[in-house]
Amino acid sequence: MVAVQEKQDWQAVIQDMEAVIDPNNVIRRKEELLVYECDGLTSYKQRPAVVVLPRTTEEVAAAVKVCDRHNIPFVARGAGTGLSGGALPLENSVLIVTAMMKQILDVDLENQRVVVQPGVINNWVTQAVSGGGFFYAPDPSSQIICSIGGNVAENSGGVHCLKYGVTTNHVLALKIVTPDGSIVDIGGPVPEMPGYDLPGIFVGSEGTLGLATEVTLRIVKTPDVIRVLLADFTSIEAAGQSVSDIISAGIIPGGMEIMDNFSINAVEDVVSTNCYPRDATAILLVELDGLEVEVAAASEKVEAICRKNGARQIQSATDPQERLALWKGRKAAFAAVGKISPDYYVQDGVVPRSKLPEILEEIEALSQRSGYRIANVFHAGDGNLHPLILYNNAVPGELEKVEEVGGEILKLCVKKGGTISGEHGIGADKRCYMPELFNETDLETMLWVRDVFDPKRVANPDKIFPTPKTCGEAARAQAQKEFPNTERF
Repeated sequence: MVAVQEKQDWQAVIQDMEAVIDPNNVIRRKEELLVYECDGLTSYKQRPAVVVLPRTTEEVAAAVKVCDRHNIPFVARGAGTGLSGGALPLENSVLIVTAMMKQILDVDLENQRVVVQPGVINNWVTQAVSGGGFFYAPDPSSQIICSIGGNVAENSGGVHCLKYGVTTNHVLALKIVTPDGSIVDIGGPVPEMPGYDLPGIFVGSEGTLGLATEVTLRIVKTPDVIRVLLADFTSIEAAGQSVSDIISAGIIPGGMEIMDNFSINAVEDVVSTNCYPRDATAILLVELDGLEVEVAAASEKVEAICRKNGARQIQSATDPQERLALWKGRKAAFAAVGKISPDYYVQDGVVPRSKLPEILEEIEALSQRSGYRIANVFHAGDGNLHPLILYNNAVPGELEKVEEVGGEILKLCVKKGGTISGEHGIGADKRCYMPELFNETDLETMLWVRDVFDPKRVANPDKIFPTPKTCGEAARAQAQKEFPNTERF
């Protein structure tokens, strides 16, 4: 990473920024900067030196060029809903916030694509095309507040990623600003453009390769019929086994989600769906879509599989409002858990579907050993776990303890043949666990790619890759043991 000047002339930096961006959109007062000191992972906080809010690609490029000229690192931020500390500023950094870049630039229903600025909210895309019979498939639980730019940075997924894929499967082209301030177009108007898959490299790079300022998204046709099934079980392992059996039967639902008893009661206390049986150990939500005959046949198979695995009762809905009621609790689960615990720490690991019963049993055992309650709400169809570890941050040392519990869950995921992130990204939160998944050559190769875009390493530095100063003494010793050249990270 480029060496930041110890005594930076921030007044000169601010003057340069105000020369290229409306001064009203250059934030430097300490009390105003506090708004931007963290993203959705509030346990990590750091106030940036300056915040800028550009409105156009050209303004983003101009702001980045100011950073390049003064050798200042910068961090991109969208709506700030990320859960991995990806938008966490550095102490002496410029935070480039794309929240004011919220125009839908083009809607092309005939060719099934939409061009948006990065500040456009995820759900706005579907609203813009629903009248034409289309929708935008990636749908994080925060879709009513998270922005497309952040979705691109983290390669976000959501309920429907099982059948339709995550963000990278729906990005056709990008206009990006590289860390030296150059404006570059990558990808094209159709899938599978010739040459290197540069959009595939950029999506999920968490701001370390530059900033996206325009995104061309693929939209898909709304299915003829949508049916949601809700099955309740006396065992969470049985719900997990049903997921594996449904996929083994050749059925690919639009989405499959599991919630445990703790989560069920939390959402019923807060949003009162009156759909979730409070005495169920777990519920499984299955959404099937397609042609009417296809959905009818698949529904029969899914019901039979769930009953074979011990489902007590199965609810079914095709009416839009009834479907919304069945999904309401799942979409509100994180917020509901937040209402009953002073704090919670959410993780984001992935295991093969066949390993779901095993991993759920081991997470429960870890909860018993650690003394921390763990609520399980997750994208069961693709094995993407979201365990929520409940704690009280007001108690000294509690955060460090739950971080250790979260780390143990990630290690379990890797041991089961999975990975340490499904959609939340690595950010500042999980960079120390990258060596659990990748060897030295793997990490070095990724850094080569990064250096092509950002040789000074000023774009969102200290994210994704393990660094000795941020990973603690134990992790540092382990990294040094496994990777003698760890200092280069």
